[in-house]
Amino acid sequence: MPGSLEPLDLGVHIPYHFRCPISLELMRDPVTVCTGQTYDRPSIDSWVTAGNITCPVTRATLTDFTLIPNHTLRRLIQDWCVANRAFGVERIPTPKQPADPALVRSLLNQTSSDSAPTHLRLSSLRRLRQLARDSDKNRSLISSHNVRQILLPIVFHGASELNHEALALLVLFPLGESECAALASDSEKVNYLSRLLSHNSLDVRVNSAALIEIVVAGTHSPELRACVSEVDEIYDGVVDLLRSPISYPRALKIGIKALFALCLVKQTRHKAVAAGAPAVLVDRLADFEKCDAERALATVELLCRIPAGCEAFAGHALTVPMLVKIILKISHRATEYAAGALLSLCSESERCQREAVTAGVLTQLLLLVQSDCTERAKRKAQMLLKLLRDSWPQDCIGNSDDFACSQVVVVPF
Repeated sequence: MPGSLEPLDLGVHIPYHFRCPISLELMRDPVTVCTGQTYDRPSIDSWVTAGNITCPVTRATLTDFTLIPNHTLRRLIQDWCVANRAFGVERIPTPKQPADPALVRSLLNQTSSDSAPTHLRLSSLRRLRQLARDSDKNRSLISSHNVRQILLPIVFHGASELNHEALALLVLFPLGESECAALASDSEKVNYLSRLLSHNSLDVRVNSAALIEIVVAGTHSPELRACVSEVDEIYDGVVDLLRSPISYPRALKIGIKALFALCLVKQTRHKAVAAGAPAVLVDRLADFEKCDAERALATVELLCRIPAGCEAFAGHALTVPMLVKIILKISHRATEYAAGALLSLCSESERCQREAVTAGVLTQLLLLVQSDCTERAKRKAQMLLKLLRDSWPQDCIGNSDDFACSQVVVVPF
C-alpha cells in the first residue's frame, strides 16, 4: 500500500474516518486511546515517544497509554480496500501486535537457562528473533532486558546450532563500545567468527560478517580494529559474500558494510586487494542499492589510495568507464567518491587518463564543478581536470560554449 494515496491519481476518495488524524494517511493498524480517539499505531507511538501526554485530537491528558486495537475499523478499512482494488488500492497487511513484556521475559529466561533442553532454548531464540524483526518497539523491549549479556556467552560457548541462532538474534542489536572492544581484543572469538565466514550456511556467514562489522565499527581504538582486520580469512570471507546471488540482497548489504569497515584500517587494506575486492566491487556495483552503492564507492576510493589497490582497479577494463558514468548519477557522496577514485587512478596511470577522456569524463567534470555537489567533490574535479589538460581533445580547448572549460581549472583549491 503506498504511504500516501492521492484521490486524483487513483480516482477514489479515502473516507475521512479511515485516515489517521495525525498522518492523514489510510490507517493500517488502527488503535484506540483512553480518550476514545483512534489513530494509526505508528503515528500515535511516535507522538507519545516524542514526550507528548495529550490526545492529539481532544487535547485531553492521556491517563492511560494502553493502545487498544480497533478490529472493527480495521475490517471496514480492509473491506474498502478490496472494494476499490480496481483503482489500484491494495489490501493492508494484517498488523503484528507488539510483544508482551511477560512473554519476552519468559523467552529470555528460557534462553539463558543452561538446564533447559536445547530444543526449547532454540525455540525461544527463534521466537525472540521473529519478535525483534516485527518492529523497532519490540527490539527496544527485548534490548531493555539485557539481551546482549545473555546472548554473547551463548554465541561463543553454546552448541553449534544454539550459537548460530544466538548470533542471528545478537546482530539485530547494537553493541556498546566496551563490548566491541572486548570482542576485538579476544583473538579466539575473532578467529571463531572468521571460521564462520566459511560455514556451509549462507545465513551463518552473513550473520558472522554482520557481527564483525558491528565490532570493527564500534571500536574506536585503531589497535583493536587492527586485531580484527589482520585476520586474512576475514577479508576472504567478506569478499566472498559480495559474490552471493542477487536473490540474496542481505549478503550484499552486510558484505559491503563489513568490507568498508575493515578498509578504514589503513595498514590492512592490502589484504582486501589480495582477497579480490577490487574486481568484485567493480562487477557488483550495479547490484547495490543507493546507500550501499555509496559505501561501495567509498571503499573503492579507500583502496585506490594504496599502490596495490590502484594497480588492481586500473587492471579491470570496466573500472574507469564505470566511475565516469557514476558521476552525478547516484548522489553527491557517490560523485565525490567516484571523482576521488578517478583522481587516484589517473595520477598513477596515463592509460587511465586516456580511458577516462574516452569515456567522456571531461563533460562530466565540467558539469560537476558547476553543480551543487560538495566542495570536496568540486576540488577533486578541478584537480582531475588540471591533470587531464594534456589529454583534452583539441576542439575543447578555447571553446567558449563548452562550459568555459579553460577557465574552470584555474579556480584555486
